[in-house]
Amino acid sequence: MKIQHKTSFADIVCDLRIKKVKSSFFYQINQIIDWNPIREIIEKNYERGKNAVGNPSYDGILLFKMCLLQTWYGLSDYEVEYRLNDSISFSQLCVLTLEQTSPDHSTLSRFRSALTKAQVYEKLFREINNQLENHNIIVKSGAIVDASVIDTPLKPKGKTNHEVTEDRKDEEEIVVTKKYANSVDTDASWLKKGDKYRYGYKKHHVTNEEGLVLCVVTTKSSVNEISNLDEVLDSAQLPENIPLKADKGYQSEKNAAIIKKRKLKNQILKKRGKNKELSEWEKKFNKLVCKIRFKVERTFGGIKRWFNGGVARYRGIAKMHTQNLLEAICYNLYRSPGIIVSISQK
Repeated sequence: MKIQHKTSFADIVCDLRIKKVKSSFFYQINQIIDWNPIREIIEKNYERGKNAVGNPSYDGILLFKMCLLQTWYGLSDYEVEYRLNDSISFSQLCVLTLEQTSPDHSTLSRFRSALTKAQVYEKLFREINNQLENHNIIVKSGAIVDASVIDTPLKPKGKTNHEVTEDRKDEEEIVVTKKYANSVDTDASWLKKGDKYRYGYKKHHVTNEEGLVLCVVTTKSSVNEISNLDEVLDSAQLPENIPLKADKGYQSEKNAAIIKKRKLKNQILKKRGKNKELSEWEKKFNKLVCKIRFKVERTFGGIKRWFNGGVARYRGIAKMHTQNLLEAICYNLYRSPGIIVSISQK
């Protein structure tokens, strides 16, 4: 592996047994990631202001690391400000001395909004993934695509009149005819999944066969994933001739043509036709695909369990895309030390 740091990845292997200790985990991340290209991206797109005495305000890389800490530990803007002032390990990651104070919550909020408006988090996600790929942590030997619903608390209250339109077998898009109150996030939408009505967004992931996130696309929840495969694959930038796995909900003639045009191997789960059962070969095919395809569901579950993901923290689709990108970055980084161990043992 190509390593740009003086300390070898052997140190990460030794420290993995105490991964839950914050200082050890942050040390591992600093061995994996070169922060200089990330700082360059931020500085090109974020104009630092002046503090009260006229000196340049906080470094963008410090504020970005605060965003990572927020996501890893499920903290609010107020909480991460407090923890950065209180925790030595947090301060070490952010290269903040004991004499310095943390940026306040309003500074962090403005920074996140500025980068969201300039679509910088997408660039940061790609830069970090490129570094992980250079270290052979991300390997694109195959891909899995799936989507997950994110509920927002800013939903309509009380009874709502719906017009229900067929979407997928177990999901229906709901077109609402009632005007919403100002407190409702109108970028989100209704979805009926099984017997439950859900209001929010949908994040579409392409992962590699280890479950590391290669791309993130954010839509309102009523967007049927079968209809936007082309957009999702555009963001993934997959190499040719690798298998693409997906559940049977993605099965359609249009998607088969898209996969063929992109020179990918179609490994979408087979579904039975009307009055036609699956053949024995199709059953075996599905069984083999499922042995790997489940890893994208593990990714969604890991983000929800580790980072309190799965619930919208912000209003509006642009800010929700930022949340989804940060969770994907943090998930990939969180799993990286363990993957290094598995590489070293081969």
